[in-house]
Amino acid sequence: MLLTTLDINKEYEVLGLVQGSSIKAVHLGRDVLAFLKRLIGGEVGTYGKMIDEARREGLERMIAEAEKLGANAVIGVRFSTSTVTTGAAEILAYGTAVKI
Repeated sequence: MLLTTLDINKEYEVLGLVQGSSIKAVHLGRDVLAFLKRLIGGEVGTYGKMIDEARREGLERMIAEAEKLGANAVIGVRFSTSTVTTGAAEILAYGTAVKI
């Protein structure tokens, strides 16, 4: 599956918008450790791992949706994130499914 953030210079059939999202939350104990880490500074690895996993799952779900439409590429791929609640975030991957 070809994924690109840009349009491509080939003829293709637009199949539609596809998206995939994932909501992740950190364990309460890890959330407390992340809070302490914010006080002293530095990278908060727990949140980084959480967002990384959510991004990967959202992308996989978007690709699965595109494959159901018969696409072999997704153009204009974008990511969006939002906070659902303290310690939980949603990552949304979206783009246009096309058949080249």
